[in-house]
Amino acid sequence: MFLYLNYPSWIHPQIFPGIKFLGLLRWYSLMYVFAFVTAYFVLKKVAKEGALDTPSYKFIEDDLFSFISTGIVFLLLGARIGSSLIYDRTGMWKTPWLIFWPFDAQGNFTGLAGMSYHGGFIGGLLGMIIWCKRHKKPFWKWCDAMCTAIPIGYTFGRIGNFLNGELYGRITTMPWGIIFPGAERFSANIEWVQEFAQKIGMDISSTRLVNLPRHPSQLYEALFEGIILFLIIWFTRKHKKFDGQLGLTYAGGYGLFRFFIEYFREPDADIGYRIAKDASAPIYTNTSLLNFSTGQILCFIMIVFAITTTVILLIKQKKQEKK
Repeated sequence: MFLYLNYPSWIHPQIFPGIKFLGLLRWYSLMYVFAFVTAYFVLKKVAKEGALDTPSYKFIEDDLFSFISTGIVFLLLGARIGSSLIYDRTGMWKTPWLIFWPFDAQGNFTGLAGMSYHGGFIGGLLGMIIWCKRHKKPFWKWCDAMCTAIPIGYTFGRIGNFLNGELYGRITTMPWGIIFPGAERFSANIEWVQEFAQKIGMDISSTRLVNLPRHPSQLYEALFEGIILFLIIWFTRKHKKFDGQLGLTYAGGYGLFRFFIEYFREPDADIGYRIAKDASAPIYTNTSLLNFSTGQILCFIMIVFAITTTVILLIKQKKQEKK
């Protein structure tokens, strides 16, 4: 009995692989379109419920489109810049004009390869702040509405990562482990590899290099950071105690979910652990809870930011109620 799954052979990064011009269309890009469209309609529904209304303002759809468009532009800018500054090891930050260049050195179209979530988070946040300042709208009220819509859209982004066969997890003996084609292979002569293969019923007698099953961490993230976080915010949106509560629930919830999922996700090979109990620890398996990836450090900062800002807003609200 095989205790693992093979990555579906019919899945390709391109929607129409092998077809000239149409081969430029990629699932990952299409997932971004689905994400933005879905987020827009969720935000529109929340706005129609009166989430953005004030005594002097009634929801206008043109404002909504302008708001989300500004957020998307800043999100994409932040995601690419963040990826180049935090994760890129090729020195692209030294040639910033290439950060948004959608072709590789051979002239092949790659799109905007490499997007940092945390860079996008900061970029999108700045975009919302700038738009609200410019249009004289209450930031936290609009932030709450936007953060109600973001998680369900984010789900599509992680599905896009799965379809690209990237950002996979560490090796696992769980029956839902998946063999990703692009994952690191290990010598069949290594004792621990032989023992691992035996546990999952994998025959490696006729191969030199073994591709072992991995946690589908992209799907874990789609479920917890996307669907579950969306449901938490969606069902509490009408019961918030102060403006900013939903936005901070999103920031803290995302940070918390991803912090723990990072223990199942393999860190970038060229970066490894930022903080490690054992500097020589392999990245393809979790040897210690004290080995922290870049994503975990950034998520910890998000959690601290969410808790701190929540306390500040609650104190501010109590002071206003006493007046």
